[in-house]
Amino acid sequence: MSLERRALGSTGIEISCLGLGTVKFGRNEEVRYPKSFSLPTDIQVERLLDIARQEGINLLDTAPAYGSSEQRIGRLLKDRDQWVISTKVGEQFITGKSIFDFSAEKTTESIEKSLRYLNTDYLDIVLIHSDGRDEEILDSTDCMQKLLEMKSAGKIRAIGMSTKTPAGAIKAAELCDLIMVTYNPSTTTDEIAIDEAFRKNKGVLIKKAFDSGHACSPGAVTTTKSNLDFALSKPGVSSVIVGTINPDHLRENAMAAKQR
Repeated sequence: MSLERRALGSTGIEISCLGLGTVKFGRNEEVRYPKSFSLPTDIQVERLLDIARQEGINLLDTAPAYGSSEQRIGRLLKDRDQWVISTKVGEQFITGKSIFDFSAEKTTESIEKSLRYLNTDYLDIVLIHSDGRDEEILDSTDCMQKLLEMKSAGKIRAIGMSTKTPAGAIKAAELCDLIMVTYNPSTTTDEIAIDEAFRKNKGVLIKKAFDSGHACSPGAVTTTKSNLDFALSKPGVSSVIVGTINPDHLRENAMAAKQR
């Protein structure tokens, strides 16, 4: 049994209903997980990518803010054309601190770096990595315009925004091909944006389905399966992004998504 494939809105891109988040491939500082962790070795990353492929996952989510994640994916990923790669612009993580810049110049620089690091000549998805000022970024910076230009030039297939506010997500759903929002049983404020994106036939990626790991910690009232069921049963959701560097957890996540 393989994972269900879903349309990413009207982009023409088909993605697995479960995507692999890769922040832990390259960054273990200033992250909000219940437990600390060491970065995996190249051999461990290769194994995770192989397991993801075997389970039917074709969506990888990365970002410049994820430390060395992009570089490691570019070096270790096989069969690039079999994968849908989502990365971001606007945030970098430098010397233990996030730095945000949504100018056209920095957006271009970020895209060119991502293309080089990921060892590819196109990016399937590029999301604006919001710092919380969703609407201001969309209205008052030239980030979106630059992304549209680079999409027209064939360097990007679909553009969107990883949002922090329901209003910002609704606006992004109007302007972009897709949105990435937080959605889990304890955090449902973005549901209104998911509904709006669904009405407009825009893609929806879910982040923090497990509340950054807290929802499935010892003593939690929810489980991996219940949280995945919750997100994947919501009309309009294209895929749920779950980050892990534990092979067993990756298989368990895939199995839970298949058993819906």
